[in-house]
Amino acid sequence: MSILNVENIQKSFGKNEVLKNISFSLEKGEVLAIIGSSGSGKTTLLRCLNFLETPDKGRIIVNGETLLDADKNTKRNEKEIRRKRLHFGLVFQSFNLFPQYSVISNISLAPLLMAKEQLKNEGEYMGEKTYRAAAEKIRENVLSLLKKVGLSEKKDEYPGNLSGGQQQRVAIARALALDPDVLCFDEPTSALDPELTGEVLNVIRGLKSSDSTMIVVTHEIEFARDVADKIIFMDSGVIAEEGTPQEVIINPKNPRTREFLARFNQNFS
Repeated sequence: MSILNVENIQKSFGKNEVLKNISFSLEKGEVLAIIGSSGSGKTTLLRCLNFLETPDKGRIIVNGETLLDADKNTKRNEKEIRRKRLHFGLVFQSFNLFPQYSVISNISLAPLLMAKEQLKNEGEYMGEKTYRAAAEKIRENVLSLLKKVGLSEKKDEYPGNLSGGQQQRVAIARALALDPDVLCFDEPTSALDPELTGEVLNVIRGLKSSDSTMIVVTHEIEFARDVADKIIFMDSGVIAEEGTPQEVIINPKNPRTREFLARFNQNFS
């Protein structure tokens, strides 16, 4: 069974149809790279998956559970939306860290709030029955994540004292802290100077080896070729071409894909 099934997602803003019948699936541990020009619908798709936008039509299914069936026109329930959002982690273009909190506090904040809510409503969190015990388990997990992104020594620093690449790595650790089924990246290096891009891409490469399921919207075509299991090329709100990196990047069939890749003026063979 696929970990994620996206079926016929449609989204319009007024008369502007941004997504037109988008469908794809992902198995656990697969990496999907989404490429395409600005305005092709890539970010809107990620926002729909993370319940930051509501599709007009279509379904989103994770691990066999239908999280969204837009055709049923069910009333939006914010508490239920928050629960469904936990299936996805999203790393934004900008880092969106809280400047007044240390690195470890930025990463711990959401899990601690969740622990407090679950202890109140269900009596336990991750097997722990007290907030103190849950907080200690969360701290251990956060320290492990900081080690994974290579920032153990920065745990007590504040975002303003970090480079852009370090801040983005903190944002990745924050997204991982709630153990999402699917980790999404929206142009994770677009706000970085070129010399800092590599450190963030290396972290994402490391996550692939740890069996994380990921969707990466990126203009880093060489990175997409090397890391992704599947590539989707979006054009004007539709999937114009999809397949393996070999099929889409090395031997594209669609003229629009070839035209897009030609802008990068590189030989990807």
